[in-house]
Formats: sequence, C-alpha cells, structure tokens
Amino acid sequence: MPRQPRLTLAGEAHHVIQRGNNKQAIFYCDADRRLFLAELGEGLAKYDCRLHAYVLMTNHIHLLVTPGRDEAIGQLMQSLGRTYVGYVNRTYQRTGTLWEGRFKSTIVDAEDYVMACYHYIEANPVRARMVVNAGDYIWSSYAANALGHANALVSGHEVYTALGNTPETRQAQYCALFPELSEEVVATIRDATQRGWVPGSARFRRQIQDALGRRVERPVRGRPKKSGEDPAPPQDQPSLF
Repeated sequence: MPRQPRLTLAGEAHHVIQRGNNKQAIFYCDADRRLFLAELGEGLAKYDCRLHAYVLMTNHIHLLVTPGRDEAIGQLMQSLGRTYVGYVNRTYQRTGTLWEGRFKSTIVDAEDYVMACYHYIEANPVRARMVVNAGDYIWSSYAANALGHANALVSGHEVYTALGNTPETRQAQYCALFPELSEEVVATIRDATQRGWVPGSARFRRQIQDALGRRVERPVRGRPKKSGEDPAPPQDQPSLF
C-alpha cells in the first residue's frame, strides 16, 4: 500500500521531528549544531517558513514551523538533508544515510496545541534529564521565547505574540505558562506527529479535512470498518490550558 502524503497546509503551524538512523547521533560536537542552525536559517528564508520553536537533541530534532506554501516544509527538510548530511559524511568520513527515513510531522491546532507544542519541544532536554531547567540547554529556542535572547531564527507564532503587548510581558507570561506537561498531552503530541493525524478540536480537524480533502483523525487500531459503516464523528480533544 502506498504511503499517505504528509499533512501539510500553508499558514498552519506544523510539528516536525527528524531522527537519526537507528537512534544514532546526528550531532557529534557544538560545531555540528552551529552548522545545522546556519543551514536551517538559510532554508527558512529560501523556502518561506517561519520557525517558532526548536530543539537539537543528540539524535533527533524538533521544529515548530509555519510554512508559507504547502510544499515548503518538505523542501526545507530535503535541503537540510542534502547539506547537513553531506557535511557530516565529509567531516566524519562516513557514508550512507544519517536520518531514520522520512521526517515525521503533523498540523497543530493553534487554539489548543501550539503553546503545548512550544513547551513540549523546549522541555525535551528536561524530560531526557540532560538538564534540570529548560534555560540550561543552549541548543533550543527557550532562551529566545522565555528570556528574550536575540535569535534570528525564531519568529513568534500569533498565539505567542498574543501573550502580551511588549516582549517583556510576553516572556514573563510564557515563563508562567511553562509547567510540566501532563503525560496525556505528551503522549498525544508524540502519537499525532509519529502517525500523522491532527490533534485538537473537532472543528479544527474538520477545517483541515475540508482543506486537504482527506481524513485527519487518529488512526483506529483494531478491526477495520466494514464497507457501508459510518465512521464515528470526530470528538474534541481535552483543552490543554
């Protein structure tokens, strides 16, 4: 059975994950991370994408991106694959793939999941017990979003900018809204991104479904529906904040 195309829609935030092959490292030193961020910045400008949050872990990355065109995220990730993987192979005298297949992504409901996704991404080093506080990890967007540090890569999503009328107010509010996410929310974000369904309200999913002309519900495990059976109506996800 052919693979379903990814859920991509211009103007909507997308959570993107790219992992190293066999869970192997994709960054070996800080120079690698700096080079990757430089290539990411060039790609964002070239392919008309806005980056709201990111984290570079040892063997994977997370991005929260809004594309200006439907195909922009695919073009961005393809470009990073060419440039960064080529750099790694040359620098470390290796061959073969660096990534674990295709990147994973999903569309994020602005009302319910954008801020949760900000927090999910920037708290990754804390959940991995690499640091105690998100601000202690320098390879993420937390310092820009929470502390106001200059970062040309980061552009505030509309939900983020609505937190306050000034940068200082937004940063203070963002810090106040940075609790540990519940296991349910973490599991929902992970599952939706890995399996390509849209979390959020039923209304939002209907909008995305109508725009894309395809189902965006959580895949149902178990016995498939018989021909002629009506699918269950979409249910709202629980509100996060």
